Amino acid sequence: QVQLVESGGGLVQAGGSLRLSCAASGRTFTNVDMGWYRQAPGKEREFVAMTRWSWRGYNSDYADSVKDRLTISRDNARNAVYLEMKSLKPEDTAIYYCNVHLDGPVPVDFWGHGPQVPVSS
Repeated sequence: QVQLVESGGGLVQAGGSLRLSCAASGRTFTNVDMGWYRQAPGKEREFVAMTRWSWRGYNSDYADSVKDRLTISRDNARNAVYLEMKSLKPEDTAIYYCNVHLDGPVPVDFWGHGPQVPVSS
């Protein structure tokens, strides 16, 4: 069974930086998509960033609202994905969820429990 364990959340001031980590276990992750979503108070969960696997290698996708401030990376040797966040804004306040997406005839998504990232103004 796939398990995702996040770390690195916590209170940060506007303009500050934070790094989220997600350690995955339960299968091989080199050929799957790994990324991050977030859910702000009173809002639906939204896409943040993803490293997508293909036979050509990995590509990174970002939501427009974060692409100049957040950087996603992965370490396949550690089965881990990271999210470096800088120039944080109060509107970045959310619970950040690690995601593993298994593509195929029946796509499957796995989720972490989500560290909270409150950004104070």
